[in-house]
Amino acid sequence: MKNVVITGSARGLGLEMAKVFIKQGHNVVISDVNNENLEKAMKVLDEMNVEGNAYSCYCDITNYEDIQNLISFAKDKMQTIDIWINNAGVNQSDKAIWELEERDISKVIDIDLKGTMLCSNAIMKEFDKSKSGAIYNVEGYGSNDAKMLGLSIYGTSKRAVTYFTDALAKECETRANGVIIGKLSPGIMITDFITNSLGNGEKIELSEKTKKVYNILGDYPDVVADFLVKGMLKNTKNGTRIEWLTSGKAARRFMFSAFNKRDFFNALEEGK
Repeated sequence: MKNVVITGSARGLGLEMAKVFIKQGHNVVISDVNNENLEKAMKVLDEMNVEGNAYSCYCDITNYEDIQNLISFAKDKMQTIDIWINNAGVNQSDKAIWELEERDISKVIDIDLKGTMLCSNAIMKEFDKSKSGAIYNVEGYGSNDAKMLGLSIYGTSKRAVTYFTDALAKECETRANGVIIGKLSPGIMITDFITNSLGNGEKIELSEKTKKVYNILGDYPDVVADFLVKGMLKNTKNGTRIEWLTSGKAARRFMFSAFNKRDFFNALEEGK
């Protein structure tokens, strides 16, 4: 049985990973900055007839004291923390760099990059003492150096998250402290994350070309979560990337896209 903490997990991929963990008998602390969403998420988890336990804790990952409180809360509820997943993140407005406000740039960097660094710093202090534990950081568009109009700041933060994760894995390897560092590469997930920016409900109007690509390559988060959780539970190697949308899988989807028509966006509008 593992004890797991997932940041930004009141919705989307984070919540779906929590569901998979508790279905398999593991304990999970979900966290978020939105108490209303946390309450809704806990209701969903509590109604599941499973062996694992779920707990919730408010946490703003840009606030170091909040992160420390989350760690203390998790240890109080579960005694130990075995897996920490840095999942919290926000999208940016679909605008060119010079069209963004300074506060919007700061928010994306503070949450997507700095928040991941602060959480890793805090939980590593615990793991380094116990000589055990695993940290997984979630990659995103830009992690592979891809570039697209309207994703410049988000992509920059995710490219930096990948470098940071590799550097952290190297440091753990050098220290030989028994801690595993890994990357989760979920690909394109069809959630309201892709149509909302900055975590405040600001709508992003995607072009038809972008929607076409998302319909070919996208997946619902429950499918991706099941794959990622199974990969984390099996993994014993430091520096591993657990990748859902491989280049081979993407190529096959483009190859057969004419025969496999999908439209995720109608379902999004209907609230799936």
